[in-house]
Amino acid sequence: MRKVLVANRGEIAVRVIRACHDLGLDTVAVYSQADAEALHVLHAGEAICIGEAPSHKSYLKIPHILSACEVTGADAIHPGYGFLSENANFASICKSCGVVFIGPSAETISLLGDKAQAKKTAQKAGCPTIPGSDGVVPSMTEGLAIAKQLGFPVFVKAVAGGGGKGIRVVHTEADFEKHFLAARAEAGISFGNPDVYIEKMIHNPRHIEIQIAGDKWGNFVHLGERDCSIQRRRQKLIEECPSPVLTPKLRQEMGEAAIRIVKEAGYYSVGTVEFLLDEKKNFYFMEVNTRVQVEHTITEELTGIDIVALQIRIARDEVLPFKQKDIRFDGHVMQFRINAEDPAENFLPSPGRLDFYIAPGGPHVRVDSACYAGYTIPPHYDSMIAKLIVSGKDRSETIRRAIRALSEFHIGGIKTTIPFHLDILRQQAFLKAQVDIGYVDRLLASGYSFGQSKED
Repeated sequence: MRKVLVANRGEIAVRVIRACHDLGLDTVAVYSQADAEALHVLHAGEAICIGEAPSHKSYLKIPHILSACEVTGADAIHPGYGFLSENANFASICKSCGVVFIGPSAETISLLGDKAQAKKTAQKAGCPTIPGSDGVVPSMTEGLAIAKQLGFPVFVKAVAGGGGKGIRVVHTEADFEKHFLAARAEAGISFGNPDVYIEKMIHNPRHIEIQIAGDKWGNFVHLGERDCSIQRRRQKLIEECPSPVLTPKLRQEMGEAAIRIVKEAGYYSVGTVEFLLDEKKNFYFMEVNTRVQVEHTITEELTGIDIVALQIRIARDEVLPFKQKDIRFDGHVMQFRINAEDPAENFLPSPGRLDFYIAPGGPHVRVDSACYAGYTIPPHYDSMIAKLIVSGKDRSETIRRAIRALSEFHIGGIKTTIPFHLDILRQQAFLKAQVDIGYVDRLLASGYSFGQSKED
């Protein structure tokens, strides 16, 4: 591997380019017409425009990306997250073209990308799974029968789902048909696959995910957990590690379960195994993300391990440089997603020009971003402006430091989620770690209005 093409944009493209340069690798950025002045274009050694602003005409255009490889001589592709990162067909085409896909094999992506097959894999690995249908539900009639047997409420979920799309909660038998058809329709539009399955709804769970890494020689480790329970409509907003509710014993059990699952799947690369944790501390397998996660940063800060660089090293056929006993978890870390949205107006998107952009600093504060003063947040893509990562010796110190860092973050010209984060950090339920994945949505449903804190 000599030259890496980064098939993505935004902060993750910048993050990957930096990791490549640290490893002595040349880089190629690809960009749409809307991203001609993007930071990843400026940081890469070379840059190639691959199409118009809409992602289906640029970042999702496989022939354009491979043509950029051919023109620049890139011999590897890092897909980042989103876009083509979990596309088994793309990984397979890369292999057939002699280009290294920095991620797991196409076969593994396909297996774990099918949520029903992933669930069967977890069951084979002896991991607890959420009660539900045995694979794809072929019809609404059969789905209703399964839902009645499980007992309402239930989830109807897209087999190829991700990012909170293609999911419906059904509370009563009378509502089943409406939500079943809606989930199938959204799945077809979002993923090109309308298949769905059904799961029993776990009441008030926390979202806990385990970061794993495995090489091509059968060595595996887990790098601890991330608690991603602060979400709005199943979109993560704040992540922290370690989880304030996990015991060392439970952490070990979940980490070992995650490793068994990826071993069963023939996995190599870095990845994340996601679980739900119920009120009685029972955990259930949810899915595997076969890519680097948005929130990988907090695990990096907690363990001192560069996860993106590790992912590249694994793709170069290197052996994991450590064993499980070498992994240390020191302190506490939180990440805050700073998005171009107005929390006071039900998180209405707020794209536009950044009149000014002043990031926080100081010890134990990290900002991953692709933005700068004068940059325009385009309306075509994800609304993320930056990720603020804050560390402390414990959770209390991290929260205090986060309030300081968020208050130092000044962004002009658009609305952001900074006031939302400041509000959450002052909520007693959050301070006492008494939240679950429905906490933010329940606050909004009760009429609570986020975004009342001061913002430029």
